[in-house]
Amino acid sequence: MKLHEAEAKDLLRSAGLPVPDWSVASTPAEVRDAAARYLAAGAERVVIKAQVLVGGRGKAGGVKLAGTEDEAEQVGEAILAMTIKGLPVRRVLIAPAADIAAEYYLGAVLDRSSRRVLLMGSGEGGVEIEEVARERPGAIVRVHAHPHLGLLDYQARQLVLRMGVGREHLRTAASIAVGVYRALVSNDADLVEVNPLALVRTAGDGSGALSLQCLDAKVTIDDSALFRHPDLEALRDPDEEDPADREAREQGISFIRLDGSIGCMVNGAGLAMTTMDLVKRAGGEPANFLDIGGGARADKVSAAMRLILADPKVRAILVNIFGGITRGDEVARGLVEARSEQTRDVPMVVRIVGTNAEEAGDILRAAAFETATSLDEAAQKAVAAASRGGAAG
Repeated sequence: MKLHEAEAKDLLRSAGLPVPDWSVASTPAEVRDAAARYLAAGAERVVIKAQVLVGGRGKAGGVKLAGTEDEAEQVGEAILAMTIKGLPVRRVLIAPAADIAAEYYLGAVLDRSSRRVLLMGSGEGGVEIEEVARERPGAIVRVHAHPHLGLLDYQARQLVLRMGVGREHLRTAASIAVGVYRALVSNDADLVEVNPLALVRTAGDGSGALSLQCLDAKVTIDDSALFRHPDLEALRDPDEEDPADREAREQGISFIRLDGSIGCMVNGAGLAMTTMDLVKRAGGEPANFLDIGGGARADKVSAAMRLILADPKVRAILVNIFGGITRGDEVARGLVEARSEQTRDVPMVVRIVGTNAEEAGDILRAAAFETATSLDEAAQKAVAAASRGGAAG
């Protein structure tokens, strides 16, 4: 789950990181009021940023500067009327524009290949880190945190020194790196990114003093850990979520869309992966990973079928149920109900074994479903059905 910049900054501030003040507004009048406060406090200009969960906001015109209250209101009205990469702008962030002397990149990400948290830094902040990695890979510094002790102080110091942070800011920069690591771990995040981490000149005092500040933030939370963070779950933005993903989440179904043509409905993650492997061995390509879980009743089966059929690439459906907690007859009733609601005719092959499998077979035969006794047979029949459907289409 992605967080908007404003919520991401909240997490950084809670972790003790230096984040300059900001406000969030959903109307031009609120933008004007926020800008008035910052301008009255000594800011020369304010920055107004669209709050949408996509990159490239600036290039799309979703980040603008304003020097007066009137200008801020006009800019806010224009940005709030925008749609960026298909997402409507419903809120904007307003903050004093910073006088930046230098920009850095600093991020922490869960590196699954090493099973550790990876800290990345660069002296080239303010641009997309993917671009830096592609064009100048040597400009990125990488440090893996200790799996039990976390990011150690000496690692943090080495990281920021190699990023090019001056020694006069070494202690602060190292503490920010440790804070970024802790923010990732404490919130079960996959990614915590500060871009830019900037050396900012103090406004209005004429001293020219510089301080490190986190000017922008990006955070993604591991969906599987959200049960531990109900406060973060409440921040989910429905605009950025695919409708199929949202329905799957609400129904308690594990669902991942893939590129194939054979929709798979299975109970149990291991069985689902085995089913996908056998579909490939039979010459087909799975269109999804879908685990309806244990004890699924007819209504969940019907919801799972809607998710599969929402993908126009699906040419056939393979249902593979091993009844333990899940009752085969409940699944069969759900399949009959789901087929009666289908908006397009897609062939379906069903294999149900285990609890109440005989009752399930009676229900399926009465409804003229194509069945299979083994998983290999089911996969082969589904692949053949998909081929016939593709040729007919």
